[in-house]
Amino acid sequence: MFSVALLSAGTAHAATDSATLGQVPGYFRQRIGDLTVTALFDGVVPLARSMLKDIDAKTVSALVANRYVPESKDGFQTAVNAYVVQHGDRVMLVDAGTAKCFGPTLGNVITNLRAAGYKPEDVDTVLVTHAHPDHLCGVATPQGAAAFPNAILWLAGADVDFWTGDEAQAKAPAPMQPLFDMARKAIAPYAAAGRLRRFGPGESIVPGVLAVATPGHTPGHTSFLFEAGRKERLLVWGDVLHYHAVQFARPQASFEADTDRRLAVRSRLDVMRRSAANGWWVAGAHLPFPGLGHVRREGDAFAWVPVEYGPVR
Repeated sequence: MFSVALLSAGTAHAATDSATLGQVPGYFRQRIGDLTVTALFDGVVPLARSMLKDIDAKTVSALVANRYVPESKDGFQTAVNAYVVQHGDRVMLVDAGTAKCFGPTLGNVITNLRAAGYKPEDVDTVLVTHAHPDHLCGVATPQGAAAFPNAILWLAGADVDFWTGDEAQAKAPAPMQPLFDMARKAIAPYAAAGRLRRFGPGESIVPGVLAVATPGHTPGHTSFLFEAGRKERLLVWGDVLHYHAVQFARPQASFEADTDRRLAVRSRLDVMRRSAANGWWVAGAHLPFPGLGHVRREGDAFAWVPVEYGPVR
């Protein structure tokens, strides 16, 4: 029971100026079977309602009305997440954030990696779900060196070919043109050092990690399925969806930035069905941080069940 004296003592101090208060370091740790999984917060980016396709505006408004997604004039607040997956002595990073590619609200993966107790030199494997800047730019420093100097960089061959090829860039809309140059710059130090590896659908990347093809957002978009023990699995699914308040309930709603919107919808439906049926843990790059949890069936659609904060066991 609190005493009056204690309450009085607590009110005697001036309140901290709210302008000086920042957020806690952006990392979250979870044990999943044999794996230690650390979510890293890169930052937030707004995604406009107008980029949602194949769904009417009235339905979008109804879906977001009671989910309280922060929204500004530029769009819905959308997280950008990356994940450290440690298995024994192996330290793997899935996606690497934006570095300096996308402005001041992003680019915090390295800072939060260090806050979580890791150094860039500790990472031996970098798995990139696809070659968009918010996943790939962070593998290199602003000076063009490898941000993870001891790591092998893994990227689907289809994305390497697409994002480093002159033909695709020549056909791309003007706003997309810089993304090709960003991809080339990011992978260059790894390619020069002989530490860039390509893979195809269904390949085993390293022991216990399977490449699950989820194309559509990009030609080589890949999710990574980690064995976490006898029964448990973790699927790190990259950009299977972007608008969590809409696309779980309406998986057929597509995203303007998808390279092949119909294929992206098929991939989303397939991976959601599998995740729900198998009870897999899921980690999503654009789910609200930490982006860890499970997918639940809800009639013909799905729902997101976020992880609960708790001790690391």
